[in-house]
Amino acid sequence: MATRELTTITTGGSYFEGPRWHDGTWWVSDFYAREVLRVTATGEVTVVVAVEQQPSGLGWLPDGSLVVVSMRDHRLLRFADGQLSTLADLTPYCGGHLNDCVVDAAGHVFVGDFGFDLMGGAAPAPASLKRVDPGGTVTVVAEGLQFPNGAVITPDGGTLIVGETFGNRYTAFDLAPDGTLSHRRVWARLGPEVTGTTTAEAIGQVKIAPDGCTLDADGHIWAADGVGNRVLRVAPGGAVVDEITAPEGQGVFACALGGDDGRTLLMCCAPDFLEHNRAPVREAVLVTARVAVPHAGLP
Repeated sequence: MATRELTTITTGGSYFEGPRWHDGTWWVSDFYAREVLRVTATGEVTVVVAVEQQPSGLGWLPDGSLVVVSMRDHRLLRFADGQLSTLADLTPYCGGHLNDCVVDAAGHVFVGDFGFDLMGGAAPAPASLKRVDPGGTVTVVAEGLQFPNGAVITPDGGTLIVGETFGNRYTAFDLAPDGTLSHRRVWARLGPEVTGTTTAEAIGQVKIAPDGCTLDADGHIWAADGVGNRVLRVAPGGAVVDEITAPEGQGVFACALGGDDGRTLLMCCAPDFLEHNRAPVREAVLVTARVAVPHAGLP
């Protein structure tokens, strides 16, 4: 696997997540600074909006408004005309923090949650995938997922693929124009079934922990490996065909393809994912590498 030059474009974050390329610039959430940021290719940072209950996944509705996952209070927020409003409160559907999301072309927002108190060391528990319609209606569209995390939608809009961080797999669904999911199947098997009954046991059984991810034009997924200090290019079925190692002392917890030609891979790096370590300091960085195959699909 080729050695690539890494370029650090931004330092001083607490914990970056939810990276997106949109309107010619990077967008990213900083968990513990509680801000959504816009970052140019040369590293100039603008605060877009403060989200007091911790921002995560980002997306855009057909009318151009920004949607932001607010993790701790389980809300999906809409940001338009300089104002934040609540699109949906998903508290009744969550067993842990609300997390990453993907928005389809019709404005359906698919969002998962942790399923349990990860930072508190609770026993792992399955979670659901929720669909929030543009009007705010919430529907549970899949259950029994092991920490649903980063998700992508294929360019034809017909398949949604979601990573299960504690499941050693990517799971795919057929996606209908009305937002209905069907034909659930394993898209990529990354390791054996996780059976640990504590957080520590489960993490010890995770071979590849798919976190934030991005789809390329060959139908492969670049996935941040939350336990492996790397990003991996995963083929359908689960073969790892490329790998980029994080800078020394850093892990990678999300990635996105973007840039003017779609061939710049942005990586959200931090020493670890533990809140008590990350919140008090500013050690997270954004790093880029160049790849051969451009971005495709959503986000």
